[in-house]
Amino acid sequence: MPARILETNSTPFGKVTVDPVTLDIIENALRNARVEMDATLFRTALSPGIREQGDAFPLIADRDGRMVVGQFGSFIDGFLKGYDGEIEEGDIILVNDPYSVEGAISHASDQLCIAPIFRDGRLVAWSAMFGHMTDVGGKVPGSLPTDAASIFEEGFRLPPVKLYRKGELQSDIVRIAAHQSRMPEWFKADLHAIVASCRVAGRRVVEICERFGDDVFASALDELLARNHRAMAHLISTAIGEAPVSFEDYICDDGKGAGPFKIKCTMWREGDKVVLDFDGTDPQSDSSINFLLNENMFKMFFGIYMIMVFDPQILFNDGFYDLVDVRIPEGSLLKPKFPAALSCRTHALGRIFDVLGALLGQKTPEFLCAAGFSSSPHLMFSGFDGKGEWFQLFQIGFGGIPGRPFGDGADGHSLWPGFTNVPNEFLERYFPMVIERYESVADSGGAGRFRGGNGIHMTYRFTEAGTIAIHDDRWFVPPWGVNGGLPGARSWKRLEKANGESVALPSKCDGVQVGKGDLLHFVTWGGGGWGDPLEREVELVELEVSRGLVSAEGAKRFGVVIDAVGKADAAATEALRAKIRDERGPLEVFDRGPSLDELRASCLADTGLPAPRPPVWRNAPLALAAE
Repeated sequence: MPARILETNSTPFGKVTVDPVTLDIIENALRNARVEMDATLFRTALSPGIREQGDAFPLIADRDGRMVVGQFGSFIDGFLKGYDGEIEEGDIILVNDPYSVEGAISHASDQLCIAPIFRDGRLVAWSAMFGHMTDVGGKVPGSLPTDAASIFEEGFRLPPVKLYRKGELQSDIVRIAAHQSRMPEWFKADLHAIVASCRVAGRRVVEICERFGDDVFASALDELLARNHRAMAHLISTAIGEAPVSFEDYICDDGKGAGPFKIKCTMWREGDKVVLDFDGTDPQSDSSINFLLNENMFKMFFGIYMIMVFDPQILFNDGFYDLVDVRIPEGSLLKPKFPAALSCRTHALGRIFDVLGALLGQKTPEFLCAAGFSSSPHLMFSGFDGKGEWFQLFQIGFGGIPGRPFGDGADGHSLWPGFTNVPNEFLERYFPMVIERYESVADSGGAGRFRGGNGIHMTYRFTEAGTIAIHDDRWFVPPWGVNGGLPGARSWKRLEKANGESVALPSKCDGVQVGKGDLLHFVTWGGGGWGDPLEREVELVELEVSRGLVSAEGAKRFGVVIDAVGKADAAATEALRAKIRDERGPLEVFDRGPSLDELRASCLADTGLPAPRPPVWRNAPLALAAE
């Protein structure tokens, strides 16, 4: 039974014409309100994942639940269809169970608050915010077990409940939820900060209505959504063909020694609509790398990518959803059946963007992006310090951003543009560790006319014993290059113990014991290159060698010879480039590097780790298992 919204004022909103100036003012006021939501959250949260890194996502939606400003797309429509209860002014809904909201949040660590915005007894809009909590219970610190077989191992699960009822805090819910966390004070602070950000949006929406009138506000939101629909319809008709194009990429492993896992998508246009069909994606895993992909969320991913590649001036919102048909097979890696584990879905989430980039550029290769969004590396470190007090770190690392049609990929940047790194000074002040190295990994970005971004080499020295967990990918299957660009380097992790022992660590592991004085080398992947490396400016290669972004040996991938004093040798460079052109074959649109069989054969020698064994599907639907 759908949600029942109780309004004391039943007057319908009038449809009015909104002049362009007023529309622009309202649009930018909503954008500013979204920025203020973030600022409120980051200044009042306690956990470094939210406070320092910004692992949180706001939205403001119209009264029907369609996102007008935000990032992940709106999940409110799905929530309204599935919430069997009444919603009144002053209510705030809290939920963290992905299966209760059709994957609108994708693992239990994300706490989502949804707040209706009323004015004069009528619902005028919605605000929402979700953030990643450092800990929500479960079998391991950080609540992201790599070997979980079901969601019941990943911490507490909360269906949609009223955290605030008619403006009154239901404090027992906070006590119960915080009691499950190993960091209860951080949990409570972060939760109240999420609520505060929703309320800020509510105040700003009411102020806009007071200034322009409710009818103007409602009509302006309709027009913003309609404008986005028109723009996306044009982009779809011009950038996407009727002939199907397909692409597949892989998650390297499942944290239990099996892999890689295929994600496949086929795209085509039917009339004015685009179809994105994930038929051929592998069945769900029996570990936690599954991603319960909400169709509306993926529509927003598609829209963001389309807009950023083809027309960055468009404000993306939910107005174009009826133009996108998303098909995800039940029981697949992207639509697992309850109670499949979901905590480590970040790798599939990142890989979706690589697949999208490959699909959208196949008709027009000049718009292709290479691979490199790929994942969102995590490090967890926990234990008791010298005073006997519990500490617990959740930190997001960054890899190389892919080479793009209009320039190099950023070195060591987040998948999400708004994320920032945790300052090393913060880490050293609040956790028993010293950051001995934080630098770009020379040559890790794929060579190309536009270079892929370099990965990051971060070295932690632990000053107290504890336990670490690592979540990363792209250690087995490298990020591919495009239009002649070369693949990026793969990630790797190594623990150097104080007793001299050196251990290669897998990209997904829990419960690794570290001692005082141990060193962890946490190295992320580079982005793939874009375009012919021999077309890169010699002077730019020379400059990057001087800055340590490319080595003198690595410069030869661009056909550039660097002499003993760090300068490009013009004659030698011309000769090397001519030699490379003569010896190489035709440039491929995609350069994936070695085949999967070749990667398996060389894995132990290349990485110090055994190759992942091919997955074995258990209890998979026959149609999927036969793929």
